[in-house]
Amino acid sequence: MDKLLIRGGHRLEGELEISGSKNAALPILAASVLSAEPITIGNLPKLNDVSTMIRLLGSMGVNTRFTEQGEVEIDAGSLDDFSAPYELVKTMRASILVLGPVLARFGRARVSFPGGCAIGSRPVDLHLKALEAMGATIEVEGGYINASAEGRLQGARILMETVTVGGTENTMMAAALAEGTTVIENAAREPEVVDLANFLIAMGAKIEGHGTDSVQVQGVSALGGCTYQVMPDRIETGTFLVAAAATRGRVKLTHTCPETLDAVIHKLQEAGARLEVGHDWIILDMESRRPRAVNIKTAPYPAFPTDMQAQFTAMNAIAEGSSAVTETVFENRLMQTHEMNRMGADISVEGHTALINGREELRGAPVMASDLRASASLVIAGLVASGDTLIDRIYHIDRGYERIEQKFSQLGADIKRIKD
Repeated sequence: MDKLLIRGGHRLEGELEISGSKNAALPILAASVLSAEPITIGNLPKLNDVSTMIRLLGSMGVNTRFTEQGEVEIDAGSLDDFSAPYELVKTMRASILVLGPVLARFGRARVSFPGGCAIGSRPVDLHLKALEAMGATIEVEGGYINASAEGRLQGARILMETVTVGGTENTMMAAALAEGTTVIENAAREPEVVDLANFLIAMGAKIEGHGTDSVQVQGVSALGGCTYQVMPDRIETGTFLVAAAATRGRVKLTHTCPETLDAVIHKLQEAGARLEVGHDWIILDMESRRPRAVNIKTAPYPAFPTDMQAQFTAMNAIAEGSSAVTETVFENRLMQTHEMNRMGADISVEGHTALINGREELRGAPVMASDLRASASLVIAGLVASGDTLIDRIYHIDRGYERIEQKFSQLGADIKRIKD
């Protein structure tokens, strides 16, 4: 099993290009089965989750081919298996996103309950209730969701009990081929939901209100092919910005989308970073200063993203002052704090809040990643720690960060991948 070995104490400096968004690429790949015509998707990140989704589509009979430009060509006209098996679904929660589009196009789908990071309860019941409201029959048996519909799904008014990104995406995809108009109330507003909507529109879907809490989808009888570029990864962008701030460095990140990062940029400025923002680039300069501690409370977009909480926790561990980090989205997403304390951090957890007293320095130690974003936070902690940090179970980080050790090395970090 691979591990990351980090020798800390190096300021991050330099320029880096941001990859495409994992959280946008996965639903866009799932949505490609809505059309029988060829589709080309570019700016896909080279990640395990993306590879798994492409293998999942292949197992269902979809033809996929990578071009020399790194794009993937998808032809779902050959799809002939409506089942998403446990063997592929167990490692990736986003596999549930094939349920809505396969059901909408073919009138039946069979999808295993998904896996993914162990960061708390992320029930799919809101997905299923939405599809039932549109006329689907749902049966759960043997760990599989069996969905069927007589004829086309029917448009409906759907009120999401809580804001759910995946639920909004699954419902929006299913509604694209439904008969009539579907209105999704209390819809997720995340940029990745907007990117999926724009992809569906490029295929011929009729969608309005994406990016607000009320999305209207007028169903059409069929969707066509298109060529589409996945949006930049705002969480990868934020991770490298926080890492630069924690190491008192200076970085320029290109091929990104600053307008999706307002909450993160605001907190970095509060921490003492000087930021310059262009159309598709961000410069962060700490001017060799230690960051100041900042209080964080996660919430759905456009508030502070849960996927950036762990990284800011790591920065706060070496920041000047004390801070409180409150996690409101996932109940188990403060697990990384115990590993940081092994490195000399002063963090106590009370309920869903981490109370952090910033330390002048951390010490390298063997640590273990518990989920995707926790592993990124341990990398940041290792970058600022004295001595060597060895991070185990980095298969988590490979699910969401493309060539992370190469990118950090490009910015001057002493980091390498090793094998047992």
